[in-house]
Amino acid sequence: MTSMIIFYCVFSAFVFFLMNRIVLRQNKKQQTPPVKVETEQTEIDVNKPIYEQVKRPQAQVQFGKGVTLPKIIAALMTGMFVAILNQTLINVALPVMINDFSISTSTAQWLTTGFMLVNGILVPVSAYLNQKFSYRQLFLFAMVFFTIGSIICALSVNFPMMMTGRVIQAVGAGILMPLGTNVFMTVFPPEKRGAAMGMMGIAFILAPAIGPTLTGWVIQNYHWNIMFYGMSVIGIISIIIGLFWFKIYQPLRNPKLDVPGVIFSSLGFGSLLYGFSEAGNKGWDSGIVVTTMIIGIFFVILFIYREMSMKVPMMDLRALKYSGFSFTLLINVIVTMSLFGGMLLLPVYLQSIRGFSPLDSGLLLLPGSLLMGLMGPISGRLLDKIGIRPITIFGLLIMTYATWELTKLSMDTSYSHILSIYILRSFGMSFIMMPIMTAGMNALPQHMIPHGNAISNTVRQLAGSIGTAVLVTVMTQQTTAHIGDIANTLDKTHPEVMGQFSQIGQSVGSSQAGSQLVMGYMQKFATINGINDAFWVATALSALALVLSFFLKGKDHYRAEEQ
Repeated sequence: MTSMIIFYCVFSAFVFFLMNRIVLRQNKKQQTPPVKVETEQTEIDVNKPIYEQVKRPQAQVQFGKGVTLPKIIAALMTGMFVAILNQTLINVALPVMINDFSISTSTAQWLTTGFMLVNGILVPVSAYLNQKFSYRQLFLFAMVFFTIGSIICALSVNFPMMMTGRVIQAVGAGILMPLGTNVFMTVFPPEKRGAAMGMMGIAFILAPAIGPTLTGWVIQNYHWNIMFYGMSVIGIISIIIGLFWFKIYQPLRNPKLDVPGVIFSSLGFGSLLYGFSEAGNKGWDSGIVVTTMIIGIFFVILFIYREMSMKVPMMDLRALKYSGFSFTLLINVIVTMSLFGGMLLLPVYLQSIRGFSPLDSGLLLLPGSLLMGLMGPISGRLLDKIGIRPITIFGLLIMTYATWELTKLSMDTSYSHILSIYILRSFGMSFIMMPIMTAGMNALPQHMIPHGNAISNTVRQLAGSIGTAVLVTVMTQQTTAHIGDIANTLDKTHPEVMGQFSQIGQSVGSSQAGSQLVMGYMQKFATINGINDAFWVATALSALALVLSFFLKGKDHYRAEEQ
């Protein structure tokens, strides 16, 4: 496993440097259209940091001839939608791929872990990429990488070929995700960013909502490679649209690539992401988990020290000095931990305990996610009008209550009840995720937004992995504890359950078969209690975020003086 981690880190770094060289060569052949940067004081030399030349800069991006803002947004949203969709498709298809490729579950898990690691490596350098290359160049290169990776996945006949395709896909997605936020934060003024980011949230929310349902339907009726052929087609369409419509250019600098910073961030964040992803499965005391955690923490500390000591850092951590950004990021991290862990627990309950098919499970999650997509622009407009504090409190009140309701799952909880609770929880979430991220970005001056975006995406990725690891650990440990409790004191503390067990045993002629059925029922009963305990932790995290939300400040606090 350690050799695989090193291999994928080296491979991802190689792909990054290769892309860097290709784009630089293209820059020499084709001059980027001139960009004017208007300020209150004077014109700006785009070869120097804007914030070193004037006090209140106002960078103006330039559109290509005949290109309008709706065309740029349409092209960007198409690419982002298929890239995010790709992240959720693979999970449902893994069991089928395990059989087709004749691999173990732990090996197959690298199709998701490897994708996550490459994203974790690329996101911290997104601020550098946005200063080095134009938005148009980044978008087209991201979509080309993503489409090539999708084609390789579609044609895969073995695991190494499939893994190669997934890593190449991840390079494209790792560039594209931060790019979307940076474009929206650049082309829209602060007073309109809430509604704009809410619109972008449609892609962030609808794609994960459709992914599991779509995959379940494809697998039941066709072969899994149809999914990747479909993504390849959409990727090609997105490239064509981007060539004609995504003509947007921003002031560029020529920063030097911080090679030690790239190495430190890759090893640090990559190791931490891997360690947390494995902690839920192998336990926190596993040798590989402890080792990767130590390696990750060591290199993250080196990365922070280097970035803080550089005059022009690759990821400027000084963005955290803006309280409007750092405090909203803290709340976002806590909410993300609760959300990601909860998203994992519910499918486990539905499929492993209740016996629902992947398609049924996906359909249950679909309405709530669709509601989040519908509410995104509405909550964004509310952010622009009344500020972040009231809508975050409102959303977290709903989310905390709905998460608490999920601590009451049982063997006979109805499908409709779970559906209604998940819809309610999603409704509350629609007032939190995109609005609070937008408010935090609004608190940053324009030149800090790419760095804030890189920090936010990196930290939220870690938070999702931590939340998942913690809640899975709680579920597994509490499940074991509940099995022991049930076995020791079943007839005293759970007489109603003991009666059910007795009926099961009497209904089966063979005592051995009856014993197996009883033990199976006990395992399910204990697992449900373990899931409920994990949802209690998720509820506590949500409640903590709710308490912190009362300390959010008024709307003016989230408007940077320097824009």
